[in-house]
Amino acid sequence: MRGVIKSKYDILKQQAYVIIYGTNTPLGKLFDIVLLILIFLSVIMVMLETVKDIDHQAHGTLVFLEWFITVFFTLEYILRIISNRKPLQYIFSFYGIIDLISILPMYLSFFIPGSKALSVVRALRLLRVFRILELANFMNQGEELKMALRTSRTKIMVFIYFVLVICILLGSLMYVIESEESGFTSIPRSIYWCIVTLTTVGYGDIAPATTLGQMVASFVMVLGYGIIAVPTGIVTAEYSRVKTKNFTIRESDEYQKEQDIDVIICPNCSNKNHQQGAKFCCKCGVLLGREKDDERM
Repeated sequence: MRGVIKSKYDILKQQAYVIIYGTNTPLGKLFDIVLLILIFLSVIMVMLETVKDIDHQAHGTLVFLEWFITVFFTLEYILRIISNRKPLQYIFSFYGIIDLISILPMYLSFFIPGSKALSVVRALRLLRVFRILELANFMNQGEELKMALRTSRTKIMVFIYFVLVICILLGSLMYVIESEESGFTSIPRSIYWCIVTLTTVGYGDIAPATTLGQMVASFVMVLGYGIIAVPTGIVTAEYSRVKTKNFTIRESDEYQKEQDIDVIICPNCSNKNHQQGAKFCCKCGVLLGREKDDERM
């Protein structure tokens, strides 16, 4: 049978797939590195454009570089669609939507005057770093963290509910204790003060004036130090548990592999359940093969 002759379009799709999705290939690794550099460079330029002095002096250079990066990401977006076996699945996926949104602002600037504010959307390209890291053998660490967050979500939800109850109760109490002159004009505003104080932010726009109010505020401040550490401790404990479990599984698999190497099989009944150093089969009593080999030597 004659070999199937591939068209130039099929060859392009295959080469694009190897470069874009083939992270284990030299071109794939080089593509990921270039992509990372351009993503960070693009975000830095978004920041620099908001600095008036820098934007005034190097506006042309920044626009040229941004157009260069936008064209690069546009070509990459098209090649991802072409080379993907399920293009619609990629287009409507999370990263596909992010890819599209991140390249739209520069093109919209031609048609919509004053769309410069949309340039901040380009910072969404930073989310693409997660995809690159995921494709660069960071999958295990990401899965462990995801599993830790998933297993601890119930505890965190209960904790957040507990904090909200405390904020409502203490906020309502402060509304009763303090006067409107101190800034506690309503219960929602008092709850806002409690949240700001409990999280140790302390804007200072509202402050208690009475002695009793200051005592309650001191209690809220001290309580805040203990509350902040709770979610971190919950996630850390779950992460350690998941990591220990995975390590135990890997260690068990490695131990099993080592045991399988030294397994002694009975030549008579094919029994494998022998203790280390056994000379005779524990099932049929036949001299094991290893000892036979020793006697022959």
